[in-house]
Amino acid sequence: MEYRTLGRTGLRVSALGFGCGNVGGLLIRGAPADRERAVARALELGINYFDTAPLYGDGQSEQNLGQALRALEADVYVGTKVRLPAASLAEIPAAIARSLEASLRRLGMDRVDLLQLHNPITVERRAGTVSVKDVLDAIVPALGRLVEQGKTRFYGITALGDTAALLPVIDAGVLDTAQVCYNLLEPSAGHEVEAGFPAQDFGRLLVHCRERRAGVIVIRVLAAGALSGADTRHPIAAPAVDPIASGPDYATDVRRARMLGALVEEGHVESLVEASLRFALASDAVSTVLLGYSSLEQLEYAAACVAKGPLPARALARLPALWDRLAGA
Repeated sequence: MEYRTLGRTGLRVSALGFGCGNVGGLLIRGAPADRERAVARALELGINYFDTAPLYGDGQSEQNLGQALRALEADVYVGTKVRLPAASLAEIPAAIARSLEASLRRLGMDRVDLLQLHNPITVERRAGTVSVKDVLDAIVPALGRLVEQGKTRFYGITALGDTAALLPVIDAGVLDTAQVCYNLLEPSAGHEVEAGFPAQDFGRLLVHCRERRAGVIVIRVLAAGALSGADTRHPIAAPAVDPIASGPDYATDVRRARMLGALVEEGHVESLVEASLRFALASDAVSTVLLGYSSLEQLEYAAACVAKGPLPARALARLPALWDRLAGA
């Protein structure tokens, strides 16, 4: 397993992380023995970053992850999140503190390594979002106080929302980490895309993170499964998912993913899944790539793909032409 430095935190994290969310679903809907077996195998493979949130399974993910880690006496890094409902925005520091205390109880821990804002960030506050002003004036100071209290070691954001809001928040230089949506259907965090490209333009967000030494945790690396090129879903996986920053629906993402099949046909990789994982790792701004698993077999395959290293230059050179096809699709 390759290890990379998580930005200015200095933590050395595995290039492949363990996502405990709803999309893969193993840590929420898997049988207890299967959950513990998968976490144990992840440790054997060298995975040392596990990412969860109160939102995943209404706290079930945190509880199940905590149980598995205690049973295995695992020494790993754990990140969780806080999502602020609209009703709590009048008392942001107290709401963040309450959320973290509840997470710590479910995890059975005294502190986490990383606490991340889960709300999308927009220029002006909207339903379900927080504004740039909210983040810089209230949320970041509240997170800093939790660091001082020893409840979390570091803090960051899930970098979703308006690009015009995300860039100034990153450029303020106050964050330790950012979870960035970055995949073969949504490459704009790392690559220039043409006008009309069928995805949100994140304005090379990875460059901004690297310049501000914010560790990058890649999310949606398989576009919630669409980059497998298959429209069927594992029985434990979330039965339906909404795209994030890419196509209008999952079926469209699957169709567009199949248009990238030349990477496989030309022998650059064995599968689109391999191409997706290795693509994300080709950026030196990326610290770890999160993947949500539905089975032990998926974990094994992902680790084998990552062990091959970043996507080679000849494969990367094919991507602009393939992305041009997506823009016209």
